[in-house]
Amino acid sequence: MVFNTGAALLDAIVLAVVSKSEEGTYGYKITQDVRKTLDVSESTLYPVLRRLQKDECLEVYDKQFDGRNRRYYQVTLKGLAQLNFYKTEWKNYSCKISDLFEGGDAL
Repeated sequence: MVFNTGAALLDAIVLAVVSKSEEGTYGYKITQDVRKTLDVSESTLYPVLRRLQKDECLEVYDKQFDGRNRRYYQVTLKGLAQLNFYKTEWKNYSCKISDLFEGGDAL
């Protein structure tokens, strides 16, 4: 993608991906799901996951899988509220950009 992906957009995408699963999902799967939308590396996403956890938007728990622990991430109520905020902001932003590209007066 030629457009820069800022921290807020990455946060929004990760929250959207994690929120799809009620019981939570693990880091590698999150990476694969995000890559369906953006070309990002695991080294980019793990700091996002840590930041969202620090901001109390994600909870983390470990679960046994094939004899080892796998770290799962689950969206909190605060995270769902933040995701809803991002959705509203994205809709407003993308509508303005689309209007501008299509010849409307978005400003």
